[in-house]
Amino acid sequence: MSNQIILYGTSWCGDCHRARWFFDNYGIDYTDIDIEENPDAAAKVVEINKGNRSVPTIIFQDGSVLVEPSIQALKDKTGITDE
Repeated sequence: MSNQIILYGTSWCGDCHRARWFFDNYGIDYTDIDIEENPDAAAKVVEINKGNRSVPTIIFQDGSVLVEPSIQALKDKTGITDE
């Protein structure tokens, strides 16, 4: 299990850009892996998503996974509240 969030994505994916923006905007440390440049990462995404190359696929420190999450799902997972 990693001690850091891992975002598997691509450079052209709008949902990936949104997830990166979220982590950057809230100062959340993560590792960004482009599956188009890393065949092993692409295979992992396909395995996690039962044959689909769905991005972003985000693995959290606790081992849980979010796929193509909304901003609200990311807030819920990371405990971010806008008060």
